[in-house]
Amino acid sequence: MSTRTDGQAPGVPFRERYLEDYAVGEVVDCGRTAVAQDEVVEFASRYDPQPFHVDPAAAEDGPFGGLIASGWHTAALMMRLYVDAYLSPLASLGGPGVDELRWTAPVRPGDTLSMRAEVLESRPSSSKPDRGLLRTRVELFNQHGSKVFAAVVLNMLRTRPR
Repeated sequence: MSTRTDGQAPGVPFRERYLEDYAVGEVVDCGRTAVAQDEVVEFASRYDPQPFHVDPAAAEDGPFGGLIASGWHTAALMMRLYVDAYLSPLASLGGPGVDELRWTAPVRPGDTLSMRAEVLESRPSSSKPDRGLLRTRVELFNQHGSKVFAAVVLNMLRTRPR
């Protein structure tokens, strides 16, 4: 679901958007994703092999009282929702980075995460008129409504061809 600060629904579907179609203040429900234990362990085994990410038995006695997803896995889950439900494949030119990245609560196997995106800035480049910058605040919440992740994502997008 998408809403704008003026109460109007967006007129252009995400898959067809250009930079100027992202209205500052627009809030988008980007869907949900389930967190599976085998994926938590597989991701962490490969990229973040700390005991509380890869070993359920060791994790029971660890700082989180059980197995949790790597923060980087959580970021990857966010990115999948972001690409599937928010970022225009027509206009995306990649991104220069992420600001204010925070893991605010553990993500556990069995959790269902939902994502909310809010357009913070959508401005054309002063030096390259065919593109501009999109700044988006993204937040992930678990099934209990607790925020587990937050970041400000920066993307370069094409402007609408003239």
